[in-house]
Amino acid sequence: MQKALVYVAHKSSALGRRALWLVAALVVAVVLVRATAWYGSLYQKFTDNDPGRGAAVVSADVFGDKFQQVKYLEQGWTASDSLWFYSTTQGSNLLPYDFFLHVEQEKAPQPFRAPENVNRYRYLPQRPTKSNPDGLPLGMVADTYRGKKYMGFTCAACHTTQVNYQGVGIRIDGGPGAADMDGFMNDLWRALAATKTDPAKRQRFVVAVKNSGNYNDEAEILRDLDIYTLRMEAYSFFNDSFKHNDDGSVTPVPYGYARLDAFGRIYNRVLEHVLNPEALREILTGALPLDQSQALLEKMKPVLTSENRDHLMERLVALLSIEQRRTLRDRVFNPPNAPVSYPFLWDIPQHDYVQWNGIGANGGVGPIGRNAGEVIGVFGTLDWQQKKGWTVSSVLGGQGFGDTHISFQSSVNVHNLRQLEDRLWSLQSPRWEDPAAGLPAIDPAKRDRGEKLFVEHCAACHANIDRSSSSRRIVAHMDKVSAAGTDPTMANNSVQYNGFSGILRNMYMKAGVGAVLLNTKAPVAAILTTATENVVATPSPDKWWFTRAAEWAVDLFNEYTGNDIKPSVKAGNYTPDTTAAPFQSLQAYKGRALNGIWATAPYLHNGSVPTLYDLLLPAADRPKKFRVGSRELEVKKVGLKHGESDYDGFLFDTSQFTNSNAGHEYGTKMTDEQRWDLVAYLKSL
Repeated sequence: MQKALVYVAHKSSALGRRALWLVAALVVAVVLVRATAWYGSLYQKFTDNDPGRGAAVVSADVFGDKFQQVKYLEQGWTASDSLWFYSTTQGSNLLPYDFFLHVEQEKAPQPFRAPENVNRYRYLPQRPTKSNPDGLPLGMVADTYRGKKYMGFTCAACHTTQVNYQGVGIRIDGGPGAADMDGFMNDLWRALAATKTDPAKRQRFVVAVKNSGNYNDEAEILRDLDIYTLRMEAYSFFNDSFKHNDDGSVTPVPYGYARLDAFGRIYNRVLEHVLNPEALREILTGALPLDQSQALLEKMKPVLTSENRDHLMERLVALLSIEQRRTLRDRVFNPPNAPVSYPFLWDIPQHDYVQWNGIGANGGVGPIGRNAGEVIGVFGTLDWQQKKGWTVSSVLGGQGFGDTHISFQSSVNVHNLRQLEDRLWSLQSPRWEDPAAGLPAIDPAKRDRGEKLFVEHCAACHANIDRSSSSRRIVAHMDKVSAAGTDPTMANNSVQYNGFSGILRNMYMKAGVGAVLLNTKAPVAAILTTATENVVATPSPDKWWFTRAAEWAVDLFNEYTGNDIKPSVKAGNYTPDTTAAPFQSLQAYKGRALNGIWATAPYLHNGSVPTLYDLLLPAADRPKKFRVGSRELEVKKVGLKHGESDYDGFLFDTSQFTNSNAGHEYGTKMTDEQRWDLVAYLKSL
């Protein structure tokens, strides 16, 4: 008995020592991670602080826009802050870096990335800087994952804007991007396809890529050219935007400039990567004639029975005819046919709920989950696989202690996402009256009268805040779609879209009214939430084990304990969630503080109203058609140059599906003089 007690005491002492060593190691890890971040921030501040922030000028472009200089407004960020925001990778891997450097335009020998070409898609051209040595467009950056270098997108690609006034480009950090991402992606795919088929293009491409030093031989380059051409072709095909008509036909839904159905595309990328062999068998059997489905399953047998069973859709595409691809697309994916304006980012961390319909809660770990979903949408590498046993990450992700778990390893850089979110806390909205803007002075009498009108007609949904207060908070006012009267497509899709749960089947997703058990098919909102929670809980597979463990522990600790925004109920006139309809509250649109609103045209969530003045008119009197694409600021009505005959930009037609400019008629019964007074006040926010 005495020996047993001594043995137990000895083992307890040993376990205690191990626990102490573990705690000590964790403390050291936290200190090292924080010290590394502090040193990196300090180093970057002194080495990458180009006063012009890398901005390149444009003498003239296809829309007649021109600017001879670029100015920045006071938004709480230094030059080094902006450049860090532009170049901090989030784990986006669109295609090999050298491919993007050297691929030519489809019908010309000039590089696809040439400044005049990327400017045509309304991405902002940049000069080379320390953090961007190749002078990539703003928001495009090198990312390394598992030893391979990629070109990917940063937050800044979609959340930095510029407006031009009298030859000056006013660059605005956190502003809504003006890019035609859909056109960019389709044309980049066609450029790769032309490189495959044109011998002269292919030879120039191979030589240039090989000379860059990241590929060993021509065969390796051509193999990846095949892979990424097919990958981008499949992406464009499966994300074709259209509306199903009652007669069985489809109507295209073009996005144009300054809009993207980001959630629709994020939904589809998640649905693609949760596919497992069981779901694929069911999908093919239900989608195709029996003989075709059996033949395809037989071809896929080596993949379906191997250990490496991820990326099934990517492998399947090469085996399908166009008609079979179309059938599979309609069976697996949902059309991303609800393009909306890119949200502006100032005050985003201070919100309780974000996104146009409040789908993102900012409390707790919400911001990192939201940002992880965004990286999934912009081509994060998703190495999701089923494995034996359980891990701490799988338990934290809600998978429990079962015999198997899903490993959600990916290129998503959770550590950088947290730092990006932290940096946004100091970003402030741009001011019309900033001397650097050089904009016409606001009539003080009109502004004062407009302030009274704002309190009467607008303040109930759009609270006025102090843009520079460190304690500011924004309560999103959610108005149900039927009350707002604006186009319902985005809100409806977020709730009504379903998909095959695949590897997530039988998992539970925590909703506000209880847990949702994921069936064979489930709401994509639930599938996305479950996937992002697990991605956030999974350490990076691409870093040294000590760094990986340290950053993972620090990030989880900070997200669970360090977020100043706490979970809270939504405010506004919306339909609450119930156990029968757990996502019902998403069929609403958000009213937020309007500081900086002058720099965010066009207006409403779907960009269907060109100016602030037009937004104050009854819907029947608003422009039915207008041009989008110019950056030239229209200072009287407050918008961008948009006349139908002004230039050959994208023609926005409000009669088309998802383009309705109806609704938001609050205060539209004002006199015309009152409208101009309110516009004057809105400029000043």
